[in-house]
Amino acid sequence: MTDVQVEPQVDLDTLMAFVFRAVDEVGATLNTALVVLGDKLGYYRSLKASGPTTPSGLAEDTGTSEHYAREWLNAQAAGGFVEYDPASGRYTLPPEQAVALTDESSPAFLPGLFQIALGTVSDSDRIVEKAREGTGFGWHEHNGDVHVGCERFFRPGYNAHLVAEWLPALDGVVDKLTAGARVADVGCGHGASTILMAQAFPRSTFIGSDYHAESIAVARSRAEEAGVADRVSFEVTPAQGLAGQTFDLVTMFDTLHDMGDPVGAARRVYDVLEEDGTWMIVEPMAGDRVEDNLNPVGRAFYGFSTLLCTPASLSQEVGLAIGTQAGPARIRDITTTAGFSRFDSVAQTPFNRVLQVRR
Repeated sequence: MTDVQVEPQVDLDTLMAFVFRAVDEVGATLNTALVVLGDKLGYYRSLKASGPTTPSGLAEDTGTSEHYAREWLNAQAAGGFVEYDPASGRYTLPPEQAVALTDESSPAFLPGLFQIALGTVSDSDRIVEKAREGTGFGWHEHNGDVHVGCERFFRPGYNAHLVAEWLPALDGVVDKLTAGARVADVGCGHGASTILMAQAFPRSTFIGSDYHAESIAVARSRAEEAGVADRVSFEVTPAQGLAGQTFDLVTMFDTLHDMGDPVGAARRVYDVLEEDGTWMIVEPMAGDRVEDNLNPVGRAFYGFSTLLCTPASLSQEVGLAIGTQAGPARIRDITTTAGFSRFDSVAQTPFNRVLQVRR
């Protein structure tokens, strides 16, 4: 006798609640593009400077079409990004949103997050193909919004926390940097973290490395602009290519989970690190269990993991693909496999966890 499958009963109220939630999701998806548009057209900066304004006023101040300004303002008002006063017909950017949407020095600055999200989604049609094949899609293959948005999102957090909190949380590292240390910043991208450390510790020397040649070109230019090119150099090389000297400090900012062979990279760090040296790993905030990450930050990072980070890892040799939400226990396993014996979580923010690894 075979079991008869009974169709579950559908509660119409629950169904419609989910439908309207899905409508809100579509609005949020479209708003990602609208935030990037507003950032690139200067709409948010204009609203901050002008105070309450009309669509015609915003269009005039930014040199754009009133038709676009009006619809954009209405979408922003519907989403709670700006406030609308029906009596005056004017739109206002609240002070809190002004910080988050215009102040690039604030750790709460958000347009970079929207920009990398938009760039990631824009390439999603390629990921459909890769998921069927079980192959990867490299960081270098993504559009510019991914590269620029990534740096714009993480840089404010590094500016706020790296020198003031994260480095002091490491045992004896600040004293070494102050006296003069050799530092390797692996997977440096546009060099924001490398340059920030070089500005804070002029007696130390820094090597930033990344396999993405275009990012290294940007990093070199920014080092010149920042006046630190005398103590910072940038190389086009993968993590496993780190060689030529030993280092007192090796750093990896939001990059270990993107590597195809993080264990191989960890072994290379072990080889080039001084006996009393420190490896600082900064990873996205994550717990060790799926249920630890079922929250807004985890949701965003799982999305990036599916569309950006896991494909990046799969595009490289080994393709371990540990994912953006690997969690500290998985990272510990990687470091101990490479020979390290000490592993500590020393600092965290809503978006990042800072790990100290030593021999």
